[in-house]
Amino acid sequence: MPTSHPQHSSPSTALVMFAKAPIPGQVKTRLCPPLTPDEAATLHGSFVLDTLERTKLAVTKLKLPLARYLACAPSATHVFFKIMEERHGVNVMDQVGDDLGACMNQAFDVTFKRGHHQVMIIGTDVPTLPLDHVKQALALLDSHDLVLGPALDGGYYLIGLKRMTPELFTDIPWSTDHVLKLTQEKAATLGLKTALLKPWRDVDTLADLQAISEACRADGKKSKQDRAFSSRTAGVLETLAKRLHSRA
Repeated sequence: MPTSHPQHSSPSTALVMFAKAPIPGQVKTRLCPPLTPDEAATLHGSFVLDTLERTKLAVTKLKLPLARYLACAPSATHVFFKIMEERHGVNVMDQVGDDLGACMNQAFDVTFKRGHHQVMIIGTDVPTLPLDHVKQALALLDSHDLVLGPALDGGYYLIGLKRMTPELFTDIPWSTDHVLKLTQEKAATLGLKTALLKPWRDVDTLADLQAISEACRADGKKSKQDRAFSSRTAGVLETLAKRLHSRA
């Protein structure tokens, strides 16, 4: 169950960010090697911070009516998440379930029971996701039962619902390229009206890392206000690129 403060007069939509604590050996393991477990954990931690900072802007700058939650693994009591709760004003809750689907279904259940009429879940490994995508998802939920943000690897980086739909989270081969397709098929069978956002890249593999590193270098040539990458993540990516080059 959530471990954060209860919200009175909460916004109607909950935005739940799924995150793991940046523990070496437990995050971004598909990048190791060539990254070391410590390097992968540093990169992951920067991505989590990016997500918290960008979603805060969605509330403060775009004025989106969102209550932000951080769904935490292994536990919301981990010191990293306690710091995030304090510094970023986000509600923390545990990820509970035997697999990703069960954890997402539980997160929907908890937040709907808190009185939110719409709930969106996003990952924390999509560091350049435009805030406009979140805004579009929020608008689409007004006229759709389900909103999905397709990831380039066949999964999804965002899912939004207006009611509990546990069938969407069972019998899915998580972390495969069939996730989005099977979810859409289940939604069609259930008669759900579904909307898709634009595809976007999340970061799981070395190819993903190389792609966002190239994008970051191009991004660095833009003016500061137009950059998609935080200076922190840009610095991490630059350091990792130099280390990988020297090892090669």
